[in-house]
Amino acid sequence: MQSLMNTENHKTNILEKTAFLHIQEVSKVYPTNNGDYVVLDGVNLTVNEGEFVCIIGHSGCGKSTLLNMISGFNQPTTGTVKLKDRIIAEPGPDRMMVFQNYCLLPWKNAFDNVYLAVNAVYPHKNQQEKLTIVEQHLAMVGLTEAAKKMPHQLSGGMKQRVAIARALAIRPEILILDEPFGALDAITKEELQEELLQICREYNLTVMMITHDIDEALFLADRLVMMTNGPRAKIGEILNIPFSRPRNRTQITEDPRYYELRNYALDFLFNRFAHSEDPEDDNIELEPQNNKLKIAGIVGGLLVAAIAGFTLLQSFGGNSGQSPNKTEQISN
Repeated sequence: MQSLMNTENHKTNILEKTAFLHIQEVSKVYPTNNGDYVVLDGVNLTVNEGEFVCIIGHSGCGKSTLLNMISGFNQPTTGTVKLKDRIIAEPGPDRMMVFQNYCLLPWKNAFDNVYLAVNAVYPHKNQQEKLTIVEQHLAMVGLTEAAKKMPHQLSGGMKQRVAIARALAIRPEILILDEPFGALDAITKEELQEELLQICREYNLTVMMITHDIDEALFLADRLVMMTNGPRAKIGEILNIPFSRPRNRTQITEDPRYYELRNYALDFLFNRFAHSEDPEDDNIELEPQNNKLKIAGIVGGLLVAAIAGFTLLQSFGGNSGQSPNKTEQISN
């Protein structure tokens, strides 16, 4: 296990970053016909500025619920979620979410989908400044030539590039990704992973990302947060990923530590916290609530991207064994 300890450079880089997202004793409870259903129970996490954190866990463990609270689409029942010591109470342009299903307006071309967000968040910029911002961010994700194409003319990977460009164009303080590459083919997924890392490095982005892909998490993340099963899910363990940046996929996959970390994460998910085969353990009359949250999340993502909504527009206007590299364990 000694080979999995953090490198000195990795320790130094983490210490130099400034902690700015604080999740403190967060729980989320939904009332049901059978009594209260506790989705999350006492979640604590501090994320450093410029850090890339991946969250992994089985369905029903509250991953999306947690990200929705960071986004401001949902509120904790108890506990607080703070960004720079300010409690997150609503969506805002300082936090931008990218969904797996892209959330593009089908009647707007790629350029206009990005422009909508820029126009809402920067109302005082002149037209040329807004156009330049859109052009720069489409170029950043390699879509200059596809700027005038409609969503139905774009591949899945190109649609996700538009969504990422739209999110980055408003310069959020934290980028929130809910399985953004889950529906893409393997080659496109790897291309976008590489582009995302390059953008994060260039702009020192802070990222919170849900994934079900352990290999993706090990390639992208500084830390891998592993959730226990729901109900009453919490953070089980956090693995520090010791690979230096910029990252080379081939070098990482040839590193013995990669497979030790991968096997440890697999053991956590499929042995120590194997998914229950009893459907009652995963779904206790919560489907109507969950569907509402999914719809609210999709609509909220479009609203943050500058699609009509009074609440967000007002918000924008007012605020122009022993584990390897383990940092947390379940506390009983």
